[in-house]
Amino acid sequence: MSRASLLAHQAACRACHACVDDRIIPEANPTFQGEWGAPFFLVGQAPGPSERVSRRPFSGRAGKELDRWMIRAGFESPDEFRRQTYIAALMRCFPGRNASVTGDLRPPPAAIANCAHWLDAELRILKPKVLMLVGQMAINRFLGPGPLELRVGRRFGDSPVMVPLPHPSGTSRWLNQPANRERLAEALALIADLRSSIAKPARARPHTGASLNAPSATRSRQPQKNRSKEP
Repeated sequence: MSRASLLAHQAACRACHACVDDRIIPEANPTFQGEWGAPFFLVGQAPGPSERVSRRPFSGRAGKELDRWMIRAGFESPDEFRRQTYIAALMRCFPGRNASVTGDLRPPPAAIANCAHWLDAELRILKPKVLMLVGQMAINRFLGPGPLELRVGRRFGDSPVMVPLPHPSGTSRWLNQPANRERLAEALALIADLRSSIAKPARARPHTGASLNAPSATRSRQPQKNRSKEP
């Protein structure tokens, strides 16, 4: 795979209107960002209303919180984080607001199915070293169902290494619990360690060919006791 392959893929994705044709959404606005050679790949849930306008992933309030997390994870700036990270989502277009206009619609299964080949192709083309899974839907896509308490703060797999994160949306109450904030800190420490190892001169080693579907978990710190359940 090459840079030209990625550019052709991106052009095709931007032109996609499959979910409009299927009457899932009224308007196509595929949103993603990234360059050839990015060692990190972040998978989110779906663009929001801010991203619908900007066509830039995580450009709203959740994006500002994500930028703060990535500074804690060792990136020098939000710009450096975005230079080093390909950012995409399970659903490429804004799914719309819910009926009460209090939040965004959950991406429907049909839309995620329509978009799956774009994500799969990007992973084949880019072969990222680290996959950051943001939010329960993205985590479940790669690791299967499970509570955030058993995912955030651990690393899974080897090639790529998968690091689950909670969603940075201000509407999430999961981070209200001190134990869960500690889990987030552990996850960000993991990313910092991985970033440091990637920044060092790479030493030749055989490709393991580990599957995305066969993860093994490792904690970044000693396990904490008496953790609370996700609300």
